[in-house]
Amino acid sequence: MMDTMSNTTGIWRLVRRAGAGLFLAAVLPLGGCVTQGDWDNLYANNRSLKDSLTRAEQERDEYRTAAELLRQQLAREQQAALDLRNQVNTLTGMLDQAQARLAALGEKLNTASFTALDPETDLMLRELADRYPDLIIYDADRGRLRFASDLTFDSGSDVVKDSAKQSLRALAGILTSSSASGYEVHIVGHTDSQRINPSTTGRRHPTNMHLSCHRAISVWSELVSMGVPARKLEAAGWGEFRPIVPNSPSGNTPQNRRVEIYFTRPKGDSMMGSEVTAPAMNRGANDRGRALDRGPDITK
Repeated sequence: MMDTMSNTTGIWRLVRRAGAGLFLAAVLPLGGCVTQGDWDNLYANNRSLKDSLTRAEQERDEYRTAAELLRQQLAREQQAALDLRNQVNTLTGMLDQAQARLAALGEKLNTASFTALDPETDLMLRELADRYPDLIIYDADRGRLRFASDLTFDSGSDVVKDSAKQSLRALAGILTSSSASGYEVHIVGHTDSQRINPSTTGRRHPTNMHLSCHRAISVWSELVSMGVPARKLEAAGWGEFRPIVPNSPSGNTPQNRRVEIYFTRPKGDSMMGSEVTAPAMNRGANDRGRALDRGPDITK
């Protein structure tokens, strides 16, 4: 029995070996032999593919890093834009508030009464303006008379025209009346921005400022010569720097050539000083004008 089993086992071993041999015999003809060159090529290709994969992975990681950096930068810029938008909104609100306050102040100034004149003086000034409508404009809210310079003076001159002296004489009568005796009077000259002719006007009035001041002084002198106390009057000039309408490109703007006279209440004892004669004040102003040896400036 034992011998039989041993023989059987031996037989199966022979069969398995024979089968393996047959399998190898069948496979080897199909595959053929692989040379060393083929193995080297396969190895090189495999190595190249691995290197390409490694580089591709590195580039992918770099792109991911760059994308993250861009995302972070975009987030910062979006936040900065949001902050800037908030600042603009805040500044816009502040500007709107400032403009509203400025508009309110302008409205207040436009409607404010700078000097509330007594009814009798107010009536006399209204009648004066009505008598000389082409020459005088009266603004009761500001206590102001406005004389058109072109009707009061010749071009480039500070000599009061004879035709305008009649209106100044009527004004002097008002200023010396009992109702108006308590007011101070401020005479302010203005010009446009047209250039002075240095060969004519410029000899006496080198600049707009000189001309505006000299015209105010001339009105001051006329009123004093007509009996108005000099201590009640003040003369000044703004030149071309306070236009009431924009100056034209040539500077020739008649509306800006004017003399304004303001009525105000005196402060303290400012009206207690001694009187000054018109010639003395005019001479002093002219001396100061000659001392300011300036070249031609812009005026008419």
